[in-house]
Amino acid sequence: MSDYRREAGVLCHISSLPGKYGIGSLGKAAYRFAEKLAKCGVGYWQILPLVQTGYGDSPYSSVACNSGNPYFIDLETLQKQKLLTSAELKGAEVAAGNVDYGMLYATRYPLLRRAFSRFNLDGEGFRAFVKQGEYEDYALYMTAKTVYGDGFSAWPEQIRRRDPAALESLRTSHHEEYLFWQFLQYEFRRQWNRLRDYANGLGVSIIGDIPLYVAADSADVWAHPQLFRLNEDLSPKKVAGVPPDYFCATGQLWGNPVYDWEGHKEACIAWWRRRLLSALDTYNIVRIDHFRGLDRYYEVDAGAENAIAGTWQDGPKKELFASFSEEERRRIIAEDLGDYDESVQQLLRTMGFPGMKILLFAFDGNPDNTYLPSNIGENCVIYTGTHDNSTVAGYLSSLSAEEYILFKSRVAAEMEHAGLSLPLNESPKSFCTALIALALCSKARLAVIPVQDLLCADDASRMNRPGILGDNWMFRLEKFPPRRVMKLLKKAVTAFGRKHNV
Repeated sequence: MSDYRREAGVLCHISSLPGKYGIGSLGKAAYRFAEKLAKCGVGYWQILPLVQTGYGDSPYSSVACNSGNPYFIDLETLQKQKLLTSAELKGAEVAAGNVDYGMLYATRYPLLRRAFSRFNLDGEGFRAFVKQGEYEDYALYMTAKTVYGDGFSAWPEQIRRRDPAALESLRTSHHEEYLFWQFLQYEFRRQWNRLRDYANGLGVSIIGDIPLYVAADSADVWAHPQLFRLNEDLSPKKVAGVPPDYFCATGQLWGNPVYDWEGHKEACIAWWRRRLLSALDTYNIVRIDHFRGLDRYYEVDAGAENAIAGTWQDGPKKELFASFSEEERRRIIAEDLGDYDESVQQLLRTMGFPGMKILLFAFDGNPDNTYLPSNIGENCVIYTGTHDNSTVAGYLSSLSAEEYILFKSRVAAEMEHAGLSLPLNESPKSFCTALIALALCSKARLAVIPVQDLLCADDASRMNRPGILGDNWMFRLEKFPPRRVMKLLKKAVTAFGRKHNV
């Protein structure tokens, strides 16, 4: 987001793309989606983290923060490479519908292993990829997990402590397994790079996403235990969360180990810099989730029943970004939602990172609400909602009759202030259209619309309900948004001066 110009984007994760194989992929549907955005003059495609998911299926909790999700590897591309047969491809087809992660876990990895069995391990590209070592910790971790199961805290002591001789023995005695996990990342990276480059060639930039924290049972914690506040047995000593607030009287316990900024600040900063540079190499723009934790973060004793007794600690603040170039800083978005104090707001101003504004948070009746389009400035990204919110239609259905009347009147007042004359009636579609228009006509340099709100879908299409394990991250498009929807999007993007010109 280098130069100031008003642009538009659409939020749709790879997993949500339509297709025949149970989950969206980096195949032809992704290319078609990029083409559709380009034809509408939409210059940005925002996705969620691309990482390999673990227990709970959340892209914000991964086995390795630099990994690519093997489920996203396009099977038809593997078939074209003669790594899968037509019959195997046919056998992988499933009925349209939401993602069934249990089914995928049981069927996709055996299929990918068959593809691996036909792969030329002696190819120069693959050998160079393995030698580069970017996925060494990931491949060893997944190999050990296959061999020993459970989390790494239950592995044999020498493997758990990463004794060099024990790791070399693991690599050599289970070499095929080790190479299988390297193969998955090799194929994922090749397919992703081709898709990103194709989208960029159309004038569509990719906004990626990195979580602040990593999972307790991950290659990251196993390979770099000194970076985290752990006990002697490598279990978390302190975990992340948020304190009690209006929404939750006991706070939230996330369970991720927190970084040891006090004890190993230089090492943590070096690790984070590598992580961010890798993300900037992967995406055109990077959104940092829970950005406030880089200023100050909330930690709780591991094993606590709730987050009431946690404490605030200082993060790395601006020191983390001291060595970043101006060009690198211009490619970062900060997720600054929630109760952000003056300290983190000052960090945002110092770094110049755009924050986020959510329209579903704007209409509480407070004229000074910072999410109201009439109150926001240029240096931000405005959304109707995010993956953690209800859809616009879903939110409407949750309101009581009195709340609905208030919401409608407040939206109407903001539309009048913006000079919008769109009809606002009882239909959810009129509210979806109104909020999309409010986002697009705002001063924000970028307006991003979730694909669910383009379709005016209800909460059956919601991506995530925070704090609830299961039944999340499953939403999929059965087919692409119809032509009339895309024509209306193009018309709106053009009318509000956000059409991207290649």
